[in-house]
Amino acid sequence: MDIEEVKRLGGVIRAETAKAVVGQAQTVDLMLTALFCGGHILLEGPPGIAKTLLAQSFARCLGLQFGRIQFTPDLMPGDILGINLFNFQTGAFALTRGPIFCDLLLADEINRTPPKTQAALLEAMQERRVTLDGKSNPLSENFMVVATENPIEQQGTYPLPEAQLDRFLFKQVLSYPSEEEERGIVAATGAHLRMPDPGALGVQTVLSREALRDAIAAVGHVTLTQPVVDYIVRIVRASRANAAIAHGASPRGASMLATAARARAALAGRDYVIPDDVKALALPALRHRVILSPAAEIDGRHVDTVLAEIVAATEAPR
Repeated sequence: MDIEEVKRLGGVIRAETAKAVVGQAQTVDLMLTALFCGGHILLEGPPGIAKTLLAQSFARCLGLQFGRIQFTPDLMPGDILGINLFNFQTGAFALTRGPIFCDLLLADEINRTPPKTQAALLEAMQERRVTLDGKSNPLSENFMVVATENPIEQQGTYPLPEAQLDRFLFKQVLSYPSEEEERGIVAATGAHLRMPDPGALGVQTVLSREALRDAIAAVGHVTLTQPVVDYIVRIVRASRANAAIAHGASPRGASMLATAARARAALAGRDYVIPDDVKALALPALRHRVILSPAAEIDGRHVDTVLAEIVAATEAPR
C-alpha cells in the first residue's frame, strides 16, 4: 500500500465515524494516528460528550473486535485479564479470558478504579500480552486501548499513576460541543426512541484487517530526518529544564512523539515528517507526561500553556 492510499483510507474512516459522532474531528485524527503507529489514547472530559460512542463507531468502521470494561471501585485485575479455573470434567485448569482479549478495548472511566486495578493494563499496553499464572498470553496485533476518564476533580476518582499515563501515546482533553454541533447532535439522536448504536446511525465497516495491516506497514516507510529528530529531542529536553515543570517528559515520550509524527505524515499523504507534524502532536503527546512545579500551580499556570510556550520557543528546522 502506498502513502496516498493511507491518506484516502484516513478520509474514509473520518467520514464514516462522522455519521455517528458530530464534531470531535481532532479526536478522530488522534485516534487514527494512534492506530496506525500502535499507540493508545486517553480521552478526558465530562460525561455525556460521546466518548463511548466515538470508540464504538471507530471500532465498527475498522472491523475491529470491540471490548468494553466499565471501571468501578470494586473492579479486580482478574475481571480485566481473566482467570484460570479448574475444570472438574477434564481435571485441568482452563483459561477464562477477560474482556482485554479484543482488538479495541474501551476502558471506560478508568480513573474510577484504584491504581492496583489500573496497573493490570500496564503489560498489555506495553507488550500486547498478559501473564496469567506464569504463562504469557498474546493479545491481538491490533490491540489498542481507548481509555476515558472524568476530570480528576469529580467525586470518586483516582489519579492515574505516572507509569500508567506514560503508556498512553496521547491524552486528548474534550470539551462540550459548540452550539451548532449540539444542534446536530440533538437532531440526529433525538429522532430515535433510545440512544442508538453506531450501526443504527449508519456506520459501516470500511477497512479489512489486511488493509489495516498494509496501512500500518506503509507508515513504517515514512522518513524521519535527523533535523526533525533533533527538534523532537530539544522540545522534550526543554520540558525538563523549564522552571514551571517539576518533572519533564521521558525519553519514551520523545520516541512516541516521533512515531506518532510519522503516522500523521502518512495520513497527510507524505512519506516524510515535517516540523508541523511534531508541533501538531506535541501537546496531546506530552501533556500527560509532565508535572507542573508547586510554584507554577500556585500561580494558576496550566500544563498546556507551558508546553505551548516551550514549543514556540524551540527553533524548528527549515
